[in-house]
Amino acid sequence: MTGPTDAGRREAGMRVRREVLGDAHVDRAVARTTPFTGDFQDYITRAAWGEVWTRKGLDRRTRSFITLTALVALGHTEELKMHVRAALGNGLSEKEIAETLLHCAVYCGVPAANSAFAAAQEVLRETSRETGETS
Repeated sequence: MTGPTDAGRREAGMRVRREVLGDAHVDRAVARTTPFTGDFQDYITRAAWGEVWTRKGLDRRTRSFITLTALVALGHTEELKMHVRAALGNGLSEKEIAETLLHCAVYCGVPAANSAFAAAQEVLRETSRETGETS
């Protein structure tokens, strides 16, 4: 039995990447791809999105919780913003995102959680303006 081909992982990865991050984000990333970054874009589409995010073992909500936690722990604030937006799309509520960041304060450190709260609040404000909802 053979597994998916690179082309199959790329196709599945692009589908999931678009579902989780949104067409606008993916279109911007694809448009910014250069010969220098092309192999990296192909790799993350196949590996992160086509291999890991497509696995059956965890649902997307759970993957979003884990991703937020990892990004807080590593201090990747810009990537965190993108995944806060994705987490909302994957069904996490603002309260669940706040609880995740609070939990991270204990295990990842208060400064990391402080930066994460600021980044997440920025995204939540943006999404509220886009949807016309108030937090």
